[in-house]
Amino acid sequence: MKDTFGLIYTSQSDMCLRELTRSRSIAAMPFGGRYRVIDVLLSNMVHSGITNVGLITQRNYHSLMDHLGSGKEWDLDRKRDGLFILPPFVTKDNTGAYTGLLDALRSNIGYIRRSAQRYVVISGSDIVFNTTYDALLEQHIRTKADITVMYNIPSEEELREQSDRTHLKMDEEGRITDVEYSPILHTYPAVSTNVYIMDKSLLMYLVEVSAAHYRTDFVRDVLMSQLQSLKIYGFKLEGYVKRIESIPSYYQLNMDMLDEQIRTSLLSKPNPVYTKVKDEVPARYEEGARVSNSLVADGCIVEGEVENSILFRGVRVGRGCKVQNCILMQGVEVQDGAQLSHVIADKSAFIKRDRRLMGQPSFPIVIEKNAVI
Repeated sequence: MKDTFGLIYTSQSDMCLRELTRSRSIAAMPFGGRYRVIDVLLSNMVHSGITNVGLITQRNYHSLMDHLGSGKEWDLDRKRDGLFILPPFVTKDNTGAYTGLLDALRSNIGYIRRSAQRYVVISGSDIVFNTTYDALLEQHIRTKADITVMYNIPSEEELREQSDRTHLKMDEEGRITDVEYSPILHTYPAVSTNVYIMDKSLLMYLVEVSAAHYRTDFVRDVLMSQLQSLKIYGFKLEGYVKRIESIPSYYQLNMDMLDEQIRTSLLSKPNPVYTKVKDEVPARYEEGARVSNSLVADGCIVEGEVENSILFRGVRVGRGCKVQNCILMQGVEVQDGAQLSHVIADKSAFIKRDRRLMGQPSFPIVIEKNAVI
């Protein structure tokens, strides 16, 4: 893996989370009480031995840049290679608004060309899983593939949800023979995780050819159109995989973190997820507070009842409050007597005294950043 560099594209499907991504990208979305989605993606690459990572951003990337800083927490603050944040810029050839992954790669071809490594791992930013890419690269070399696509097989319940997914059909040797792009009724259960590995020289060739023909979408214009001319193989990913495709899926990701087995498999084992460290005073539980099956971060003050919920740093739950199945982000204040059920409250939201907000697991109530209810 020392001869491999990574690219993370953070600009897809930002609008699917509505209010939550008005001022941040999906990669910067907080989850699990202290983490961001980008933490998992970067940790996967670092644990694989990748020390050169480029982060392609497009919009709402200030929160992401503030979180990542120099990349010190991921051991990517290096003199050679390290973490490179690649924001959009306007030139003769680049409008600053990417229309797809190929367009984003074309706009950052200079970084790709300068990277000394032979192989490149390309990752999206709206799927979380804990893995390393060693086995992916080993299979890629062994099969002499041009492109290897990482995929998993979601549960029947997840497969019933309609979303922008890429379904794959493979033969007995694992070579991809057909691709379904955002099907209403899918035929194949294998779904791409938007992770690809290939030779850097091939990537540069595909990007330049696609730009010459004004092709911008990697799945449609590379995978689907060149199945016969390129050897494209699939690599099956085992373990917990969660796609952040909607408000309910983001809500479920956080609720899954209350399950110790899932939480451990995603955030701790086999490889721990690194994140930005922020020192706070310990959480304080006042007399009469009741907390069960919840994740409570440092700096919280709890006077009421909290059940099956995730509280980020600095959350305050007032006396007589009842918070059930909720996600309260940093700095949220719930005043005395309020009752919340199935609510996602963004940073610094303020819920006044005796308010009553009741959502459903399939349709949680979303309170945007700095809102007063």
